Amino acid sequence: MPNFITIKKKIKNFKKTITVSGDKSISIRWVLFSSLANGKSKAKNLLISDDVLAAIRAIKKLGIKTDYKNNEHVIYGRGIDGYKYKKNLVVNAENSGTLGRLLLGLLINCKHTIKLIGDKSLSKRDFKRISDPLSKFGANFKLNKNKNLPLTIKGTSDLNSIKYFENKGSAQCKSSVIFAGMRSKGTTFIRARKSRNHTELLCKYLKLPIAIRKKKNYDEIKVTKVRSIKPLNYNIPSDISSSAFFMVLTALLNNSEIKIKNVNVNPSRTGVITILRKMGIKIILKNLRIYKGEKVSDIFVKSPKIIKSINCPSKLNSGAIDEFLVIFLVAAKANGISYFKNLSELNQKESPRLKWGAYILNQIGIKTETTKDSIKIYGNPKLNLKKKIVIKNYLKDHRVFMTSVIAALTFGGDWKIYDKISIKTSFPNFLKIINKLKKND
Repeated sequence: MPNFITIKKKIKNFKKTITVSGDKSISIRWVLFSSLANGKSKAKNLLISDDVLAAIRAIKKLGIKTDYKNNEHVIYGRGIDGYKYKKNLVVNAENSGTLGRLLLGLLINCKHTIKLIGDKSLSKRDFKRISDPLSKFGANFKLNKNKNLPLTIKGTSDLNSIKYFENKGSAQCKSSVIFAGMRSKGTTFIRARKSRNHTELLCKYLKLPIAIRKKKNYDEIKVTKVRSIKPLNYNIPSDISSSAFFMVLTALLNNSEIKIKNVNVNPSRTGVITILRKMGIKIILKNLRIYKGEKVSDIFVKSPKIIKSINCPSKLNSGAIDEFLVIFLVAAKANGISYFKNLSELNQKESPRLKWGAYILNQIGIKTETTKDSIKIYGNPKLNLKKKIVIKNYLKDHRVFMTSVIAALTFGGDWKIYDKISIKTSFPNFLKIINKLKKND
């Protein structure tokens, strides 16, 4: 099987209903929380992707038993101090920054030195941003080139609480410190810029000793030692980051509509909806409800007649950080010049995404102006490609692949997009749903 796809025809307009895969952020957190619980936890609709499977393999290495039966994933937790720390243990986070960084907060009391490794892409990402605060608890770290994987961690059973000021808007760093605080004596205080709050919501649902005060631009979080965690049964909602590709696909077509069922619309994740609405896309949330603290809804999208340009407010960045690549495609078809700024976090992902966003736009004939943390996009509502385009060598970043597919299906041209296997990290069913939308029922 070739590890590329070719696309030579635009997709026709459609009116369809789809369901996308389970939320990746919640799936990984379910695995980690359940590994600490006392007893059996069950999950339905767990995302079966490489990142989540890496999380399952990681907890197995720590002595946690897992199972899959009757369409449910089961984890047999051994309690908050139930991990088995063997000598010379190597844990592989593969491509997952979420797993790699959160897991370090859980390994903070490991008795022996543990080595954390990752794939080529993850090994280029900054882990010093999390080893610095975690070392203040009392753990010792050694990092490659002082910031990268592979790294080693040796914890201590005598963990001190800390004060941590998270100023990057990184939910991964914040969550890792929360996990470490759960194992420490005293009270850990976190002041964090607004970012995803799935970890905090799970803590509140499980009635763990965490207190949160919401301020305008940041949250104050206090965490005290956790004695036990009850089992966590969860029906995982669909992932809004995966849904975003189909929201944009619909927005870039004429006379098209889509309903995406049962999507997690956590307010810390809905920046993409706010941004697309500002650009003139009709998006309606239907059947909105609360499930275990998370907001869940069906998302209805209708293609607009005109796409408006946007000067995107930076306050929306953290809520759309994984969606900007595909949002840039909407700006490419907008009537006017769009501007996105303060996006340095985009370059802390699987690839330098700001660079790749500009590259894709330039390939399809869109003028851009970029700095290290901003991009200006000169939209062309009449964009219609006839040229050949090849996308490759992008560190197997799944979102670069999927963004390229959406561009090919909506702007035309003759595309060859390599590393289709990359979607296994987050959205293995992506091309299957694309093929469903191509069919005229």
